[in-house]
Amino acid sequence: MKKLILVLAWIVALAGSARADDYPSRPITLVVPLGVGGSTDVIARLVAEGMRQALHQTIVVENFSGAGGTIGVGRVAHAAPDGYTILVGQWGTNIASGAIYKLNFDVLKDLEPVGLIATQPFLIVSRSSLAANNLKELIAWIKANPGKATEGNSGVGSPSHVSGILFQKAINSPMQMIPYRGAGESTQAIVSGQIDVLLNTPAVSMEQLKAGQIKVFAVTAKTRLATAPDVPTTDEAGLPGFYFSFWHAVWVPKDTPKPIVDKLNAALKTTLADPATRQKLIGLAQEIYPPAEQTPEALDKFEHEEAAKWWPIIKEAGIAAH
Repeated sequence: MKKLILVLAWIVALAGSARADDYPSRPITLVVPLGVGGSTDVIARLVAEGMRQALHQTIVVENFSGAGGTIGVGRVAHAAPDGYTILVGQWGTNIASGAIYKLNFDVLKDLEPVGLIATQPFLIVSRSSLAANNLKELIAWIKANPGKATEGNSGVGSPSHVSGILFQKAINSPMQMIPYRGAGESTQAIVSGQIDVLLNTPAVSMEQLKAGQIKVFAVTAKTRLATAPDVPTTDEAGLPGFYFSFWHAVWVPKDTPKPIVDKLNAALKTTLADPATRQKLIGLAQEIYPPAEQTPEALDKFEHEEAAKWWPIIKEAGIAAH
């Protein structure tokens, strides 16, 4: 009986090795759990193109938005663990969602880490017609319009939602929260003047600032952005200590064979080392993680630390899906 078990285990190992040896032998689907036009979508498409070249295989990008990204993440968590369905997610879809939604999967246990990509802060922005010219004036305007001021976000549990709630608490003044299906929609809303305030990414906001479509008041980081040197930090603008950044990473379904995970990680590292890709990401105000932090093991450790840090904060703030 023991010999039979050993033979079966050997056959299974050989089959897994064979699958890994010829992987990828067909197109890969890369799931973006948010809508088209936001930073997650843009970053995912850059990563997909780089990994396509590294793996010599087609990578099809598919957007599955809704429920703060949990629909798309769930699709990957429940997919076959064969390396042909991969996920580019971020802090909101893969950490915050675990504290906000009742999920039919575990964000920390049902996905296999591949590697970290990059991190970015937010910019605090408003519609162009709002009567404020700096952050202190914006905060004064919000306080003068209790119950009337509106703040958009990219969906319940998204980084712009959680950071938006924390921003309201930091200035001690509530605003009406208006959720959208993704950053693309919330961005359109701030440009068209449908909402008053939004925490949005530099990649999107700086182009809109140049076009006069919005006002930008501060970056939620300790240092100014190289791509936006004229925008003050929250410390400089009058809201000291208010920092918020969110990161992106790659995952596959749990139990994906390690050789396949290693191939995907190698392709990701090659992509992030490519000068042209790096320049594009840096141009989007992304801070690329160093190679030592791009490993599956580093992402696994990091996401557990993030959950331990943020889940209590989110729950204490009363942020939940209704």
